[in-house]
Amino acid sequence: MADKRHMCLLGLIILCALLTGSSGAEVTRVFCSSGENARLSCNNALSDCTSTTWSYSRHSGTVELIAGGIKKNEIERHERLSLGSDCSLNVKKVTKEDYGFYSCRQYVNEEQQGTDVYVYLHVLHVSSSSSQSEIRSGSSVTLSCQLYYDQVTCDILVGSEGLQLIWVNQAGVNLQTDSRFQISFSSEQCISSLTTTLLNEDHSREWRCQAKQRNQLKTSATYTVKYPTPTETKTPSPVTSSKSTAAPTQPGLMGSTLNTVSRSNSEKKSSQTPAADPTKQDNRKGTNDSVEQKDDVTYTEVATHCKIRAKKSEVHDDDEVTYSSISGATAG
Repeated sequence: MADKRHMCLLGLIILCALLTGSSGAEVTRVFCSSGENARLSCNNALSDCTSTTWSYSRHSGTVELIAGGIKKNEIERHERLSLGSDCSLNVKKVTKEDYGFYSCRQYVNEEQQGTDVYVYLHVLHVSSSSSQSEIRSGSSVTLSCQLYYDQVTCDILVGSEGLQLIWVNQAGVNLQTDSRFQISFSSEQCISSLTTTLLNEDHSREWRCQAKQRNQLKTSATYTVKYPTPTETKTPSPVTSSKSTAAPTQPGLMGSTLNTVSRSNSEKKSSQTPAADPTKQDNRKGTNDSVEQKDDVTYTEVATHCKIRAKKSEVHDDDEVTYSSISGATAG
């Protein structure tokens, strides 16, 4: 039991030495939100980065990222890693899985030069308990702001390092004093939770989680409220077609057929009308039943056809003209 206590005490002393830098090793902390690019400085670098080696360690073990200034391609995230001109390690589009403990060391002829440089990368990540389709006015939503860290506990970060996770609105006003929001903090996992009921005016509104160390802003992660756009269903208009029986009118072209039937009735005075002959009336009815006895009927049929070329106002030899033919019959 005593040996275990001594081991724990030794580990705590080493950890405190790393945190304070009293062991001679340089220790820095880098705060970054997920999706951003991070730059980890190697302050002990020599003029030639071919002597630089970057390693990454977490509770799962230690992985060599860059050796002799050359990036290791077999690692999973090698495409997001690069070595800067000052031998710094650049991490593109940081994820919450990138948090951990990084060390930079210099080797010349397989001999270490100078002291190690240690960099703690802390990643701030904001997530929602609701899916995007569930976020709408009137619904309750809970946002979680978590700081991913390693080697130390959240209690140490809060107590010794002065870590704070603060929710603010777009104007930077602390939401802790707004009764509309319920904010809680868990030191076990370094999570600050914000719960609220969404309003209509919250659409496209931003809420920001800030990570501060000793009241100095280190990084922030933003959550933007987006309501789902309702699907617009359009009822197709019925397609109707109309067919005109009228011939189209075009300039310079005209065709017409005129059929005219004129019927005139003449009333004659009884003093001038001769007596009707029954024999003649019967013969006339036998010839044409549609002709009345006392009517003078004239049938006229006029047919015309005119074809004129477009954009011509004069008649030439090639124009075709059909004149009318008139036939008439007079009864009586």
